[in-house]
Amino acid sequence: MNPLYLLFLLLPVAAFSGWYVARRSSARTSGERVSELSSSYFRGLNYLLNEQQDKAIEVFVRLAEVNRDTVETHLALGNLFRRRGEVDRAIRLHQNLVARPDLSDAMKTVALLELGEDYMRAGLLDRAETLFSDLVAMKAHAPSALKHLIAIYQHERDWGKAIAHAERFEEMTGESQAPVIAQFWCELAAEARNQRRYDDASGHLVRAFEREPRSVRASMLMGLVAADQEHYADAVAAFEAAAEYDVDFVPEILPPLLDAYAKSQQMQRAEQFLSHIIERYQGISPVLALTKLYARTHGEPSAIEFLTRQLRQRPSVRGLMALINATLYKATGEARENLLILQDLTRKLVEGQAMYRCSRCGFGAKAHHWQCPSCKSWGSVRPIHGVANE
Repeated sequence: MNPLYLLFLLLPVAAFSGWYVARRSSARTSGERVSELSSSYFRGLNYLLNEQQDKAIEVFVRLAEVNRDTVETHLALGNLFRRRGEVDRAIRLHQNLVARPDLSDAMKTVALLELGEDYMRAGLLDRAETLFSDLVAMKAHAPSALKHLIAIYQHERDWGKAIAHAERFEEMTGESQAPVIAQFWCELAAEARNQRRYDDASGHLVRAFEREPRSVRASMLMGLVAADQEHYADAVAAFEAAAEYDVDFVPEILPPLLDAYAKSQQMQRAEQFLSHIIERYQGISPVLALTKLYARTHGEPSAIEFLTRQLRQRPSVRGLMALINATLYKATGEARENLLILQDLTRKLVEGQAMYRCSRCGFGAKAHHWQCPSCKSWGSVRPIHGVANE
């Protein structure tokens, strides 16, 4: 942990020490006590700046015990314990603060909020939920408590409660939660689709579109629901709309879209769509899809010529793999052996690469996630554009 960050957390100790020194400096009888406090404080800072965090914490804990009114110091220490993973110590410290009869209502609510975060870190979600719900009912630090409740309901996949609390947060703060609430409705729609409750799924998607009219995920789910019911023309329209809303999601859209084209016998429309999307999207996925289509409709030589021309404009390991596979069948002797070596090398290159990355935290993944597994943000995981990626 960054020592400067720890220093910031423990600034309340500095404030208390400064106040204490200023107040007592005129009293000769307490000079030794002031000197002891000042010496201890700067000794703690020295430990902190030299990254001796355990020794620093011991010093600051003793300082906090000197005066039971140093509530801010206790809160800072509890926060520090939690961030270090010492959740049990944080819980005990914050519980002791809450139990103090002389604590002001304002400070007690802060301590309760910190205690709720301790419970969340410890995995005691039921306790955290109860505590945050009480704070919301008391209208004490309600926005922060609501945020934590939304996080809990997301973790528990209780999307109905997540929607209700996100809407309440929106009303209370004026901050739009439309994209997140649309994702929650999409989660409900995905669950209904998996259970073949297609009418419910469609209803949830309508609510998602009300929140985010150009929702890529809602459009994709609408296409999947239509395809499940063999309404392939409707599925094609929904998938094409999703690509129009955000072209970055083309790699996810193409497989079900191409299947819907084939089942609705709209392969000419498929060729037109792919030719159009290649002009807008610089990744390799639509090129590979159009190459396969050309191989069926125009023959293998035309498909290879098209792919070779595209690879000169957008170099790609996945494109090279497709080109090797397309030419391997007619190669013989040493040329074939060389192609097999290249095929193995390119396969290993692709297998070791993340294909998606979160734009918020940098988390890399081989498969797409609507919610980042690392920072829990929604819609931030996108394809990586590069020679070895998309």
